[in-house]
Amino acid sequence: MTTALIIIGVIVLILIVFVITSYNSLVSLRNKVKDQWSQIDVLLKRRNDLIPNLVETVKGYATHEKETLNAVIAARNNAVDAKTQAEEIESANVLTDALTHLFAVAEAYPDLKANTNFLDLQSNLKETEDKISYARQFYNDSVLAYKNKLEMFPSNIVASMFGFKPEEFFEATEKEKETPQVKF
Repeated sequence: MTTALIIIGVIVLILIVFVITSYNSLVSLRNKVKDQWSQIDVLLKRRNDLIPNLVETVKGYATHEKETLNAVIAARNNAVDAKTQAEEIESANVLTDALTHLFAVAEAYPDLKANTNFLDLQSNLKETEDKISYARQFYNDSVLAYKNKLEMFPSNIVASMFGFKPEEFFEATEKEKETPQVKF
């Protein structure tokens, strides 16, 4: 009888250790995903703060490019007003597209391209865009590890017991996936 109790006790202990280990691992991965998202959020805010200055600089040179400037301003405002993570992802992608058009417009104005304020802002924005790109990559890597843990046996049992939910990847839009047209 005592041998049976010892065996049952060892099995229960192993199960408890497994549940605790799996739970802690899931919490750690979920927190890593949230941390990576906050890194993206900081960079998106930096980009949103730079854009009004850039638009004002371009306005002085490209007064008849109001449609492009308005699109950038609208996209920036949507990005600032985004409430959910999915809305932030979508608005960030729209804003990236609008900025691409703005820089294309800037190419048509040699005086603007030579303006040191514009060049500074453009450089800061490019640096921020690069950082956003890297942060997206790290975020998606974290989401992948977390999703794998959520879906793989036997940790998926613990995940479902404690209500862990998957996170969304930060994906490129169809427009961003298109091959750019280069014309000379």
